[in-house]
Amino acid sequence: MLAPRRLWLTSTRLFSLQLSARSLCRAEPFQEQQQQQLSFFDENYNNPSLPNPISYSSNFSSTANMTRRAPVISISHGGGPMPLLGDPSHAAIVESLKTRVPEALKLGTDEAPRAIVLVTAHWSTDEPTISAAEKNELLYDYHGFPSEAYKLKYPAKGSKEVAELVRESLAAEGMSGQLDVSRGWDHGVFIPMLLINPSANVPIIQVSVLASESISAHLSLGRALARLRDQNIAIIGSGFASFHNLRIMFSPQTLASPAFKARNKAWNQALDDAVLEADGEERGKKLQGWRGWEGAYDSHPRGGAEHFMPLVVCAAAGGEGKARVWKDEFTGLSIASYCWE
Repeated sequence: MLAPRRLWLTSTRLFSLQLSARSLCRAEPFQEQQQQQLSFFDENYNNPSLPNPISYSSNFSSTANMTRRAPVISISHGGGPMPLLGDPSHAAIVESLKTRVPEALKLGTDEAPRAIVLVTAHWSTDEPTISAAEKNELLYDYHGFPSEAYKLKYPAKGSKEVAELVRESLAAEGMSGQLDVSRGWDHGVFIPMLLINPSANVPIIQVSVLASESISAHLSLGRALARLRDQNIAIIGSGFASFHNLRIMFSPQTLASPAFKARNKAWNQALDDAVLEADGEERGKKLQGWRGWEGAYDSHPRGGAEHFMPLVVCAAAGGEGKARVWKDEFTGLSIASYCWE
């Protein structure tokens, strides 16, 4: 029953579907089929895009697991559920999420993180808000996709204990934080994590970005979260920092224009210059001026920088030392991910 649909999904025309740009990330009210409890994948849904689950057990209270300084990783989570639907334009991003990120996290070893704090671009609040439920439903905050996209399961646990640690770290940085036990995990969490850690055996704590889009506030948030790294709690920023302008993304003419390509090249150079700065304080100063970089409004429209903010958090949480970077091709664009270890 799924074969014809999969053939359609993997065609080269997939990304030019006649969907509105909002269909990639627009939140919709739950439908009855979307309110089910999590139990991993639907038993009738076999997704070839997903890696085989890593076989190991995560022990949250393990003494060995608390001795490692956990990494900070800024990732690009792709468009809606498309990384899991066989879209060829996401192939490079999918491969990095399946290989590079698990390697950096040391999944499958006794150095795997005892928890992951994930800052998602799809949750904007007035002050930092932290998921504190032990069990979390999924928010299928996209619409217009095949039914497979609404059968995905990711039953990783939450952790009230780590949520409290996040709030305490915020307080130490002079910030307030609110615990939330009702909001589920949005696709900025479960789509990449299904690729990164399909075993779902590391607790996840979801943290919002700030609606203000203040660089200073997000740098402070990152400095607060950095305090958790010495307890082997990893930080992941899930956004699309290199480029998130759906109007341009759905305009092949603009993407192909020499003027846009020149601006985008300048933007990527400025982004690397700032984020790859080894001095943590200087890195933050460079990011403060990001709106003045050539191509900034192409990559993130005015009032629409939520997909840039997880990177800002990570850049502060990374502290001293130069990040390593990898670049993935996406619809002809270079998409950067950064990792501080």
